[in-house]
Amino acid sequence: MAKKKSSRGGIVFSTDPNYSSGWDDEQDEEALPPNRQNLRIHLDRLKGNKVATRITGFIGSSDDLKSLGKALKSQCGVGGSAKDEIILLQGDVRNKVEAFLSKEGYRFKRSGG
Repeated sequence: MAKKKSSRGGIVFSTDPNYSSGWDDEQDEEALPPNRQNLRIHLDRLKGNKVATRITGFIGSSDDLKSLGKALKSQCGVGGSAKDEIILLQGDVRNKVEAFLSKEGYRFKRSGG
């Protein structure tokens, strides 16, 4: 996965005591309601003949992402993680994820093969 480019405009250090970059005051994006989210459900094949379900496209704060990830993990009965706008779940649990997301009112699509 590629890292996001910084929105700092290339400024690393400034000797001006009155300089304000403006990026210190940035907040996380406001969460969209579930019916306006466009989530993508992927199946990733990892080494060791293991698979993982990846959910991308969530728009909102990192706390909202983590709470959705926690709900998905408990609903599917698997482990996983939620960080960097991606929710990873262990195993092929796409059907359970789709059932949960449709019950909660999220819009989603399966992606990949």
